[in-house]
Formats: sequence, C-alpha cells, structure tokens
Amino acid sequence: MERENCILISNGKNWIEQAAIDQLHGVANLPGVVKTVGLPDLHPGKTPVGMAVLSRERFYPHLIGNDIGCGMSLFSTGVKLKKFRMDKWESRLNQVRELSDIPCDNPYEEVCPIRDLGTIGTGNHFAEFQCLEHVYREEEANRLGLLHGRLMLLIHSGSRGYGQEILNRYYSPEGLAEGSKEAEDYLKEHDSAILWAGRNRIVTAKKLLAWLGVERDVTPLLESCHNYLERTEDGWLHRKGSVSTKQRAVVIPGSRGSLTYVCVPAADSSVSLDSVSHGAGRKWARSICRSRIDQKYDRDSIRSTKLKSRVVCHDTNLLFAEAPEAYKNVEQVIASLEDYGLITVVATLRPLITFKG
Repeated sequence: MERENCILISNGKNWIEQAAIDQLHGVANLPGVVKTVGLPDLHPGKTPVGMAVLSRERFYPHLIGNDIGCGMSLFSTGVKLKKFRMDKWESRLNQVRELSDIPCDNPYEEVCPIRDLGTIGTGNHFAEFQCLEHVYREEEANRLGLLHGRLMLLIHSGSRGYGQEILNRYYSPEGLAEGSKEAEDYLKEHDSAILWAGRNRIVTAKKLLAWLGVERDVTPLLESCHNYLERTEDGWLHRKGSVSTKQRAVVIPGSRGSLTYVCVPAADSSVSLDSVSHGAGRKWARSICRSRIDQKYDRDSIRSTKLKSRVVCHDTNLLFAEAPEAYKNVEQVIASLEDYGLITVVATLRPLITFKG
C-alpha cells in the first residue's frame, strides 16, 4: 500500500484490515499532510488508530481525537511480590463499583478541569498490577527500575472528558491554520489536557494503592502518551494511538491476556515519523465480541486469563468487548517493529490483576 506520502509498518504475518488502510489513505489526502505512517497496531475508528501524521501550515484536532493525553503510565508500587496476595487484593478491588466512588482530593494547586480526577474510564482503559516475566537486557531493565520480585502498576487512561470538550470547541474538517487564534487557543488547551491526563494517572495509582492498604508514594517508571500533537522542525506531528521514540523507553501492552513489552526505541526512527505502536490494536469491533465468544466463557472463566491472572470488572458487556480475542497478537506487532529496526525489547511484564471500571 506504500505511496510517496503513506507507508505501513508491518510484516506479512501481522494482519491489518483493509478499512484501516483505506482510512489512512484518506488522512494522507488531507490538505497540508506530507506524510502518514500506519503502525502494526493500525485499526479503524472515527479516524485510524495506530498512526502518525505530519502536516505543514495546518493541523487537525480530530486526528488526535477526543482523549487528548491518553497514555500508559508504569509505576513501581514498592510492594514485594512475595507480599502480594491475589485473593485478598481481588476481593478488595471487587468492592469498588466505580473508582469515582472512592473519595479523592485534588493534590494540585490549579483548578482541575477533569470532573472525575483519579478514574480510568471505560473502553480499553485499565489499571493492571504486573510483575517481571522475562528480562532480555538486564542492565537496561535495572536502569529503568524494572526489578525482579517487585509489583508494578500499569495505568491506561486519559483526560476523562476534558479532551472531548476541547475537541467539541475546535473541531474543523479543514483543520486549523498555523498561527491563527483558533490554532493557538487549541494548543494551549491541548497542552493542559496532556498535563492533567498524566496527573490523572498518578492520582489513580495512589487511590488504588491506598484502597488496597499500600500507604506509600508511587514511583513513576515510564510514561507513554499516545494521543497528542507535537510541533517539530518538519511540521505538525499528530499521534493517534502511537508513541514517540524520543524517550528512553516505551511500554507496549497487548490485551489483559498477554504480556506487556518494555522496549528501547532505535536511534533512527525517521521511517516511522519517530513513532512506534502503543499496543496490540483491536481485531474485532466491540459490538460483535460477545456474539463471537459468548459460548466460550461462563461468568467466572471470563474473569481469568490463560496467564492465570484475574480480571475485576462489574460490566459484563465490557468484559466481552475487551476480551483477549478482540485484540491482535501483540507478539506479531512487536515482531513487525523489530523487522523495521524500530525497537529492542528490554523485558516483558506479566499481568496479575486487571481492574476495569
């Protein structure tokens, strides 16, 4: 499918549906767009997810979407794995219907634009307790704080409605002209949404650990924002479901039933607009998931995985919509990125408990 301004980073084993490729071509034809890149996790949405787009003289808020600042934050909990009690923690988390039910104070001086600070939302957002599964580069893993025998917490969430409010105000199919008042106003609010999305993940981590009786500060290890706009020397770089390689390491999860990969980006990633995948990417639309696998699970088995991890979620439809079968094979996504020389795998993390709600 490669054209002069539109390429796909993938190999022959990694499946990408034609609808996503067609959407990517549509983005490539927008005025001012000079290059589009589809990553191995590319899948269709309101705009394609799993892409990077470079434009000049104008940018497009709708390519970033309504969850500005959405990303993954990996935290060290300070808890030793030998102190972790699966049944106890699962039972405690099952008492939480929604994270918004747990009281939360805004620890920041600024007025918070997020109505439910300290929540993850629905859809593919989650909080997942993890441990090291395998280390491929010991020295690098130690430098990143990925320690054997320690419990980590990965949180995937965004700006919790704030980004939608911003998109509602600035959406334009023609985009926003560089230097215009609308463009400058959008950029200010966009940057605020990114700030608060990151803060939201920190507060969520602290809230969850406090609920579980872990009264200590969380330590951020990795931050991978994947919905945002970046001003570069070459123009405006849009990332929708893609992560910048201009950081020391990135975290790439699969589904709740697969490993998470921690990777070091390549020194030269210009072929992909300095971007890599943010996850495995969806294989099935949410609307068809339950009908395809309803007979495979009962009310208990849907809440566990082949990796012997547990899932805490009170929304049965969401459990099926986010089942491992609904996602692509993350190993094939990683292999595609390796084939293009974009990443080196440092370590894998194994899920223990996935919380959604």
